[in-house]
This record gives sequence, structure tokens and C-alpha cells, in this order.
Amino acid sequence: MEEVRDIVIDSPEAYINRELSWLHFASRVLELAEDQAAPLLERVKFAGIMGMIYDEFAMNRIGGLRRRIEKGNNRLSPDGRTPRDELQLCRQELQRQTSMLCEVVERRLRPALAEAGIPLLDYDQLDVAQQASMRRSFHESVEPILTPLAVDAGHPFPFISNLGLSLAVQLHREGMKRPRFVRIKVPPNRPRWTPLPGGGYVPLEQVIANNLDLLFPGGSHWECHFFRLIRGARDDPWDRLPVEDQELELAPGSLIGMVSAELTARKFAGVVRLEVSNGMPEALRNWIAADVGADPVDIVTMGSLLALTDLVNFQPEGYNELRDPPHKPVTHPQLRHLDPADTGAIFRRIRSGDILIHHPYQSYDTSILRFLESAARDPCVLAIKLTIYRTNRQSPIIQTLIEAARRGKQVAVLVEITARSDEAPNIAWGEQLEKAGAHVVYGMERLKTHVKLGLVVREEDAGIRRYVHVSTGNYHTGTARLYEDLSILSCNPDLGAGVAAVFNELTDAISAPGYGPLLVAPHNLRARLTDLIRREAEHCGSGRPSGIRAKMNRLQDPQIIRELYLANQAGVPVTLNVRDLCCLRAGVPGLSPAIRVFSTLGRFLEHGRIYRFENSGDPEYFIGSADWMERNLDHRVETIMPVTDPAICAELERILSIYEHDNCTAWDMQPDGAYLRRRHTDAEECLAAQETFIRITSGKAVTIPVPPGEAGGNPAGKKEAI
Repeated sequence: MEEVRDIVIDSPEAYINRELSWLHFASRVLELAEDQAAPLLERVKFAGIMGMIYDEFAMNRIGGLRRRIEKGNNRLSPDGRTPRDELQLCRQELQRQTSMLCEVVERRLRPALAEAGIPLLDYDQLDVAQQASMRRSFHESVEPILTPLAVDAGHPFPFISNLGLSLAVQLHREGMKRPRFVRIKVPPNRPRWTPLPGGGYVPLEQVIANNLDLLFPGGSHWECHFFRLIRGARDDPWDRLPVEDQELELAPGSLIGMVSAELTARKFAGVVRLEVSNGMPEALRNWIAADVGADPVDIVTMGSLLALTDLVNFQPEGYNELRDPPHKPVTHPQLRHLDPADTGAIFRRIRSGDILIHHPYQSYDTSILRFLESAARDPCVLAIKLTIYRTNRQSPIIQTLIEAARRGKQVAVLVEITARSDEAPNIAWGEQLEKAGAHVVYGMERLKTHVKLGLVVREEDAGIRRYVHVSTGNYHTGTARLYEDLSILSCNPDLGAGVAAVFNELTDAISAPGYGPLLVAPHNLRARLTDLIRREAEHCGSGRPSGIRAKMNRLQDPQIIRELYLANQAGVPVTLNVRDLCCLRAGVPGLSPAIRVFSTLGRFLEHGRIYRFENSGDPEYFIGSADWMERNLDHRVETIMPVTDPAICAELERILSIYEHDNCTAWDMQPDGAYLRRRHTDAEECLAAQETFIRITSGKAVTIPVPPGEAGGNPAGKKEAI
């Protein structure tokens, strides 16, 4: 760890570079792939996740920096770097980590797989019988769909799609003055990991490369290498408007056309990274780079297989001992005994008190999906309103909304069609909902809609009642089994009125006069968060209990970071559980001496957001959709709700405490921005937060530490059995 000198609050040194912090997160995931104490196939999966992370970083972050440079935008980052400085540092760190990942795959994972009896072999390691089997498989199921594309005077260099894996073949034939280049795309609709007779796998591209004689005429010989390119993600559609048009009101429906045009343009975005196989001649890789428009500095020679993201799908049948124990979400205790045929049962249960659901430990299907399915079928329900940011390809929630509309209920859905990577399916979902009779709104002008809200309007004996679902996660039943998130079901009238006001703004595009108890971006969320942080400093200055504890995905906003520094310098203790990028520098004398930042990683992706303010001994809790990022506070529609139910507040307190006392799957930020993984001693029991939540929701007794007095627990810091 580097020694950190005194840092002034408004100096560039007070902020960690956003892009480098994101890559620091990647290095923590890489540690999970290296962890020999973890099940082998889980380590292989994390190596694949690393490939996905690097692809996303190259597309979004390196692509974004290059666009800023091309546009002449030289604005300094909060840590004082120009876009060119950031780009150079990111390239260097990305290539360094890529080399480390390749080494982990080749020197640790592949030997371990071989030892476990499921080797991932190179073609030249196959015996004669295995090679004969692969040749038959290639001839029968791969060769018919291949299309070799030559490059010569009559054939220009073919378009190479983003993330596609290709063979670069230099073909020699008698009478040719120079070799002919032939590109062959590895078909993505064939299994990348081809099973071998007797066990084991071989990469599909190597099967193709070693059977090219079935494609090329006799008398030919060739050299074969592999390459893969990554294209930069394009700007948000609003950024593609001319500056003078960004303040104009667009014609109805033009946002869909703008997004559709952006999707087409994205296919041809510039290349930001070119991966080539080890051994490809320098002249060949430079020639390919020139033809695809890649900068030579973005050529990465891989010391391993290419397209490591496909390791996520390396999941051979059986071998359960090489995986994490299977996890099956349990039904929330308060929803276990509801009659499935009684559509009003869940609404009666919500009327008896708010319900907090912790996913994926508690089942999404028997809580949120059931809530929506009951609303669709219940004769007393008049209307359903929902926001869709991301959802399944085969979404039961969309089908439920379609059913509700066909049953004559008023269904209104905000479908955010600028959600990156989900634009096309979201447009398709919107069209299906409209055909069924639902009211569909495709986002808002100049603001991305990131809220996670549901509203059900029901006619009851006492009159019209609103039921709401406020969540930190998307309406996606698939990720609900893989992401950690929080949901609250409530029929609190004030909360219902606030949620209704948000939906009215989303559909009529006119700001509401108020949102009840809700904190809503870009309207009052930033100001309210600032007030809450400053209030803690005032309490501390007056000798009253103070403290800030929060869990979020990302922390980047310079203004919020500055407020946290000032509060901490006033004596307010701050503990932040930030999953990935964090631009605040923790534990620096004089700057942030009592700010603690840590990151939790495990089998589930941490995605929930909890905010707690000590408030002079009367703690206030909030959950919602927004991270403390500039984009979330100023450029998106977000909602944060206060939690007032004492039982739910106690649950949130316990959740925060379990994360804070994790001693084996948490990483602590050091003053220089590096992270160190916590290690429990031989005398201590391993307390992994995610495994603890699994045990709790399964009904097993767990003993956890209770945080000391001013952090929200008891002064002695004793342990509590739950």
C-alpha cells in the first residue's frame, strides 16, 4: 500500500479516477477466479465474468473516452486528468489485467479442470480417435454453415461484427504470388466448447482450424490464427442530436425512430480493442487492425483462448461438488400460507403491514410476480402501472400485463427504450403491450427512466386503495435469482399518492407539484440527500449521535463526495458498502479519517441500495433505485422511499450489520484506493454475508455481531442470535 500524504478537500487528489476505480472492481472479481478455496466451476464462471467485464469496459468506457477526444472535449476529470490521460491509463491497466486473467486460465484453471476429469484441451492434445470424432462432427454440423470470405481485388475486407470470434487464414496455392487472406467466422449458434468422446472439451475454433482441408481445394496449404474485435458503444441517443436541437420538443414517436437509428449505427461503431491469438505475425495483425480501423495500441495479444466470456457457459453436467450448493429462494414467511386461488389474499396481507422482501434469498415468484399476477386476475383491481427498464426475453411479467389489459384493466407501462443493450427488446415489448390495449410510454425526453415502481389501484369496500411496489431491482424474474435486491410492498396512502404522482409525470411529461414522502431525481433527491448529510454534521457538532451508513452499487458524484468529506471532518462516522466503482478516498488523515469503504462480492451480484442516517438517535432509513452518481441524481428519473415501519427498519439494520461484519467476502478500501480482502483468523468463524442470508431465510440459527452504539446497535457490541 502506498503512503498517502495529507490531501486538501478540493484538490484532484481527493478523488479516485472513475475508470480506474471500475478496473479496481474488476481486479476483485479476478481474485474470486484465483481463489483455490472456491469450487472449481465457480472459479471458471468468474473467469468468464471477467471476460464480460473487460468487454463492457472496452465498449463503454474506452469507447466513451475516445468519443470525447474525437469531439475535442478536454474537460478534466474530478481527479485532474484529461481524456487522453485517462485513455492511456485505462489501456495499460486493462492490458495488465487481461494478461493476469490469461495466466489464471492457462496455468490454474485448465490444469485444475484436467485434474478434475473435465479437461478443456487444445486440439493438438487429442488422440487419434478424438481427432477422428471431431472431424466427423465438424463435417456434419459445422462445415455446412461456414462461409469463408476471401479478401482480394474483387472482395473487400468483410465487415466484422462486434464480439465475434474469427479465423484469420493465410491461404497459399500454387501459382499465387502472395497468400490470400480468408476470414471465417466461428458460428455463434454452435457450442463453443465441443464435447469429446470419453470426456473433456475442445474449443470450436480449433476444431475448425484443424479441419480446413475439407473447405479448401487440394494442393493448398495455410497458416491459421484467431482474432476478435470489440466496437465502442455509441452515445446515448440524446447525445446524437445536434446541440441546437437538444432543447427542441421532438415530434410524437420520434424517440423510437431515434433509438432505432442508433441501434443501426451501433453495429458499425469504431473498433476500440482487437484481440489476436498468441503467435499471429506482427504484419498480419497490423494489416487486420488497419482494415477494421483499430488503433495499433489497442491490439491485445492474448496469452490464452480468445472470447473468455464464453467460460460463463462452461458448465458440464454433473460435478455438483465443483459448484456452490444449489440455492432455492424461499417464500417470505408472511406470504407462505396464501391461497393460490384467492386473488385478493396478497392485498389483504399487505393491508396488515408493509412487507420487505430480500432477493434472491426470498422468492421473487411468490412475492412480486404473485402480486402482479393477482392484480391481473383480481376483479377488484382497476388499474396497473409499471416501469420496465430491463426484463426477461420471455418475460412472465409482460405476459401478466398483457393478460390484465385483455381483461379490461387499465394498464400503463413506462418502457425505457434507451436502456443500454436492451433497446431492441424493450421496443418489441412496448409494441406487444400496445397491441393488447395497454398504454405505453417510451421514456422521457432527455431523461432516462431508471425507477423501479409498480402501482395497483383496487376498488374495495372502504373505497379506492393504492398498492405499491418499490424496488431496487428490475422487473426481471431471471436476474431476481442472481442479483441481491430489496423490495417493499405497501398500501401506505401517502406513499401511494407519491408513486401515483411519479407515474403521472412519466405519462404526461409534466412535473408533479409534489411526491409525498418520495425523494425523486432529478427534482428533489440531490437536495434532500445533501440536507440529510449536513444534518448529521449539525447533530455531531451539537454532541448528538450521528452517523451515515449506506449500501449502493457506485459512488461517483463529486458534490456528494465533498459533502461526505465535510461531514466526516466534522466528526460524523461514515461506513459505505459500495459494490464496484467508488471515487471517494477513504481513511485519509485530515480528509476522510473516519470514512470506511468496503465492497462485498459473492455468488450473487450485489444490487440493493440502503441509506441510513443516525439522526440524533432516531435513525432514518431509505431504499430505492438510485446510486450516488451524477447520472442518477441529475440525468435520470429515480425514486428513493423512506422506510418508517419499525419492523422493516430493524430488518434493514440487521442487513447492514451482516455486511459490515463479513470477514471473508468483503474488501476494504485503503487510503491509496487499493482494496484488501478481509481474512478471518483460525479462531474465527467465517462470516460470509451472502451465505449468512441464505441460512437466515432457510430458518437456520445464525449469530451475528450487533454494531456498537453510535453505529446503530448496542454499546457493548455484543452478538445476537437470530
